[in-house]
Amino acid sequence: MIRRRNILWSIAAVCSLITSPVAAEPTRVPVLAGVAHPHSYYWREMYMPQLTSGPSAASFSPDGQSLIYTMQGSLWRQKIGDDTAYQLTAGPGYDYQPDWSPDGNYVVFTRQQHNALNLMVFDVQAGSVRALTEGTDVNLEPRFSPDGKQIVYVSSRDSGYLGIYIAGFTGTALAGDRPLVAGRVSDTYRYYYSQADHAVNPSWSPDGKTVYYVSNQEIAWGTGNIWAVAASGEGTPKLVLEEETTWATRPQIDHGGKRMIYSSYSGRQWHQLWIATAEGKYPLPLTFGDFDIWQTRFSPDDTHLVYSSNEAGGLNLIYHTFVGGERQQIKAKNRVYKQPVVPVEISLKDGKGKPLASRVSVLAADGRHYGPDNSRMHGDDFVDAAQADHETHYFHCDQQCTVMVPVGEIELTASHGYDYKLAASTVTVKAARTVELVLAENSLPQKFGQFTSADMHVHMNYGGKYKQTAATMAADARAENLDIIYNLIVNKEERIPDISEFSTDVKQIDGVTIYEGQEYHSSYWGHMGLLHLGDHYLTPDFTSYWHTGLASAYPTNGIIEDLAHKQGAVTGYVHPFDGVPDPAASGKLTHSLPVGVALGKTDYLEVVSFANHEDTAAVWYKFLNLGFRLSAGAGTDAMTNYASLRGPIGLNRMFLDGVQADKPATLKKAIKGGHGFVTNGPLVGLLVNKVKPGGSLALPANGSTVKIQAALRSPVPVEAFELVMNGVVVATFETDADKTSADITLDLPVTKSGWVLVRAVSKTSHPFVQDIFTYATTNPVWLEVEGKPHHAPADAAYFTAWLDRAAEHAGARDDYNHTWEREAVLAEIAAARKVYEHLAEGTAP
Repeated sequence: MIRRRNILWSIAAVCSLITSPVAAEPTRVPVLAGVAHPHSYYWREMYMPQLTSGPSAASFSPDGQSLIYTMQGSLWRQKIGDDTAYQLTAGPGYDYQPDWSPDGNYVVFTRQQHNALNLMVFDVQAGSVRALTEGTDVNLEPRFSPDGKQIVYVSSRDSGYLGIYIAGFTGTALAGDRPLVAGRVSDTYRYYYSQADHAVNPSWSPDGKTVYYVSNQEIAWGTGNIWAVAASGEGTPKLVLEEETTWATRPQIDHGGKRMIYSSYSGRQWHQLWIATAEGKYPLPLTFGDFDIWQTRFSPDDTHLVYSSNEAGGLNLIYHTFVGGERQQIKAKNRVYKQPVVPVEISLKDGKGKPLASRVSVLAADGRHYGPDNSRMHGDDFVDAAQADHETHYFHCDQQCTVMVPVGEIELTASHGYDYKLAASTVTVKAARTVELVLAENSLPQKFGQFTSADMHVHMNYGGKYKQTAATMAADARAENLDIIYNLIVNKEERIPDISEFSTDVKQIDGVTIYEGQEYHSSYWGHMGLLHLGDHYLTPDFTSYWHTGLASAYPTNGIIEDLAHKQGAVTGYVHPFDGVPDPAASGKLTHSLPVGVALGKTDYLEVVSFANHEDTAAVWYKFLNLGFRLSAGAGTDAMTNYASLRGPIGLNRMFLDGVQADKPATLKKAIKGGHGFVTNGPLVGLLVNKVKPGGSLALPANGSTVKIQAALRSPVPVEAFELVMNGVVVATFETDADKTSADITLDLPVTKSGWVLVRAVSKTSHPFVQDIFTYATTNPVWLEVEGKPHHAPADAAYFTAWLDRAAEHAGARDDYNHTWEREAVLAEIAAARKVYEHLAEGTAP
């Protein structure tokens, strides 16, 4: 059905305020939001336990003959050298980080339930579980003292700061609980991490007198050093080893008290095991490989180690002979479940019966998510408390997958990108069965374009639980119906995990095209994406890292953009704004997007990104109002090797019109020209007198009435489908009853130059859209009325004030290497400011 509506007013009569009927606040909040650390996708992935199919976090039995470990959110027991594993716990919630008591009678662990983590104890003889802590805090990493009478652990109970606590253990409860190393707020400026000092990774000395741990106490850059403190709490902590290891250190002293083993990426791109003296002296590498090793434990006689490894992509447990290095994988070939389970085969097809790879979520009657034994499970890092008590977990399935689930009702959901409707089914299983999920195609009408989808901001490996390869990343993209991946290689602290992947070649794997690009890091000027570098990776790949040898604010992002353009690259700003910058507010304002736009250096802006889409669009509209043809881009910032993921690859993507995936020239032209739309779900199409987004429409001096055609196709409901003109919502379109489809034709009077676009918005959360809210927008169609240019002096004044703030802060810095660096920085800002001055006056720059 086509709905027709006439707009009877002129754009000149509309006020310059941006308005929208979607007034509700987003309903999604970060998982474990009570912990006082920023960048949840860092600490939660790199430090917190995650739901994974593969085993991790093992603890030896007192005799060293058996292990208890975490697998699929439960605790399992397995004898070393045997291939049968016995499930000890089955929820509710998800169970992690077991530690076996010295007498063998108890296992203490942490359980994630109701968006909190609490300590639990498993009675080995009785097979029962009892809570040791309760409430909404995060309590984790419990470790028994050598005599079994105390437990040391980490808690967020002190204002959300992660600190170390110690308590007596009675067998059924904790007693005399007290802080050992409390969280505190530091005055030290921090680049990535919060002002709160944290203390994590506790372990005991063999005599029980000392607790070793990791803390960033007064450290400006990184997750912290290894420290030691008396278990009695007397005295001051002692620095043992100074090293940055990105949350994975977990030091342990051997039972003889001579050696300390820990994980580190020192001088490498991946975490491996290192060994030092108990005093932290003379560290030496113990293991080697281009993969990660974590969570190591000495056997009771110190002759063996057990640890988690991602060398096969997912997680495996390795039993390692210390002398000689013999390695044995702990495989649970036979599994004895605590409750009845049955296999469910999931078959995925499109509306014509063709098999599809898809993203799948399986929720059982016990309230837990399940996945295939060999899958890489992922979890959303946000949750809507009104809809669920914990985050959605999912996996990518290539046409058919088998999942072991408890007997009872299960809910299945499957998706295949945004050109297909979701498929969902609720079934009751009592025995093995097959469930077929059919995903019907739901594309825009062809007149709006021939689209190719691209995620412009992806990180293949970035310090996560898994190890990703180009082939496995391409398989994930196929499940998400994503055509093109821009893998932006970037540093993570002192390493660049994917640096060996950089290439100027086009990679094509089973229908997915991969380009290696670069994210340039400067939290002072703003992060940038550099796409289609034609020669080499730019180093250093960051600037303005305070307190380091690269502290200077020089080079500016503009200089980096010039270097990238010399290689034929396309440049843009990524995940820009959570809140519209206010030049009149307190605090620094140094983001250099207005400089890059004014000087013609910036090609695109991630309007749909790991930021607030509406706030970013509000700034974008100001540039458009000033006539800058800044294109909207989209990138997920997906760390594809994470288990706790802010969204799957392709969550935020750009649909490019008229391109060939393996032809960089067509892609660069489409990106810079704004030929398409950006989205995290809805598909939106626009034609203005048959002109597509990115195009221009010349109109006579007295203006004209133009024909608007717009369409919406969405896998999830939207609350508003809108026409925006020069930053103003001038029409809200009707949609079908399910709010997922619309076909619009209307007449729009135009008397003044400017631009027009359509957008779709929904603040109500949906588990499929793992973003702060649902959002899509086309790029603008430009309207050029002869002799009547569009002026926006208020917007020009806004950017002038912004640059005044930037110049003030940059000019006051005292960490430039040379005087000419400060002069170059300020000269660039001044040149951009002059452009906005002219625009404010209504004259050409």
